[in-house]
Amino acid sequence: MKFLIAGLGNIGEEYSETRHNIGFKIAEALAKEAGASFSLDRHAYHTSFRLKGKMLHIIKPATYMNLSGKAVKYWSEKLAIEKNQLLVIVDDIAIPFGELRIRSKGSDGNHNGLTSMQEIFQTNEYPRMRFGIGGNFQKGQQVNYVLGRWTEQEQKLLPENINTACEAVRSFVLIGLHPTMNLFNKTGRKPLTGDEKDQDL
Repeated sequence: MKFLIAGLGNIGEEYSETRHNIGFKIAEALAKEAGASFSLDRHAYHTSFRLKGKMLHIIKPATYMNLSGKAVKYWSEKLAIEKNQLLVIVDDIAIPFGELRIRSKGSDGNHNGLTSMQEIFQTNEYPRMRFGIGGNFQKGQQVNYVLGRWTEQEQKLLPENINTACEAVRSFVLIGLHPTMNLFNKTGRKPLTGDEKDQDL
């Protein structure tokens, strides 16, 4: 069986370390752990590798966030991927930093990547994993926050959170969506201790 994992983000060095690119970061971590490397192909950077007999195809759309659905649809059709074999990874400001929410369907939540997915696929019923980036911004500053860089404290916690997200992806592939939801939803955030509790994340 084969799977398509789509980590959403924006191409370009100026976006690489921003909160909005966490989908790219998780995709890159998955590839790195497997010793795989990305190459630019149609609409996306693509790589593939085997995981216990399953074939994983991972893409980072090169269409920019608001046209992500175009890339995901192309690769879904090219690889003959069914919806239950697809997992889309995005950032989410409505979820506390580092927490995961894995769902089989849902609204786009005003996320440009998910809006594009819904418009192109004409459905909101496909598996997605949302990685919490928190919502610590003032009114009118959402774009600057999402396209901003992680705080120092977030950067310290991020590698462990990304590792947990990668574990969730592997779980999705190996044991399925609903068991993975039970295992990983609302997890992924490393508890803060000491003076870190007083920091705004």
